[in-house]
Amino acid sequence: MNESIKPVKMSYYITTQTTMSFEKALERAVDELKKEGFGVITTIDVKETLKKKIDVDFRKYLILGACNPVYAHRALSMDDKIGALLPCNIILQEKENGTEVSAINPYESMKGILDKDVVELSKQITDKLSSIIRNI
Repeated sequence: MNESIKPVKMSYYITTQTTMSFEKALERAVDELKKEGFGVITTIDVKETLKKKIDVDFRKYLILGACNPVYAHRALSMDDKIGALLPCNIILQEKENGTEVSAINPYESMKGILDKDVVELSKQITDKLSSIIRNI
């Protein structure tokens, strides 16, 4: 049984909702990232950070900084300031009936501001991230 609802593309992100637990969705997201050549290089636990810094209770919410070294190298070789837009962020957040998983849409984020070669590369990365989100 497919637990995911069909992903929806928005202007700056790609997202899906699933009935999976937060922990299962996280495991699945990391596995799908690996299949597409990405690794998680940073993890920000927003719930923990907000509790620690301002004593606020918040739902489970993680920001994963994902990087595909081949694409990162290509992008950095084309534009040495592209690092300001890296890594690709994937977010997982607990919802009432499961977990929402979203990713940055690099193409939509970059198409109006960068060189056409970098934008073309961003389309390829968007395709990979869309596949990851679709397969969760």
